[in-house]
Amino acid sequence: MIEVLFDADVNQAGFPATPDIESVVLAACNTAGFSAQPELCVRFASDAAVRALNRQWRGLDTVTDVLSFPMQEGPDYDFNMPLGDIALAARFVYQQAGLLDLPVQDHALHLIIHAVLHLLGFDHISDAEATHMQKLEQAIMRHLGLHDPYPNHSTVRHT
Repeated sequence: MIEVLFDADVNQAGFPATPDIESVVLAACNTAGFSAQPELCVRFASDAAVRALNRQWRGLDTVTDVLSFPMQEGPDYDFNMPLGDIALAARFVYQQAGLLDLPVQDHALHLIIHAVLHLLGFDHISDAEATHMQKLEQAIMRHLGLHDPYPNHSTVRHT
């Protein structure tokens, strides 16, 4: 089950609906080689809430677009148990989408895909890992008929 939550102070307008989120989560799992749909929570939070989470868990006192909190360690995931949680900074994501000239929904779906891959053990610490993860993201986005999140094909290391 995919649970989608919006904090009370977050305007839901423009963000993806639960069925769209479920579709991208399943596509991310399938492309990454997992056939089951995981149990996870996607939270659209205030920028302040995500900043606090980023400070608490990563030691970075700044807002970021998306955070993932895995509840399992792979490679043998139990899809009968929660895989983890994802938190998106709603206003920050909305602003990023505008700067990137993307629909907010599409940008948010890309960030959810990125976070699901993190929950499945993928990372972008080294250039090789980043390249592999970006290729997965591009394949998922292409499968869903969405934009190429890395059109210049250079390795982008998220913070």
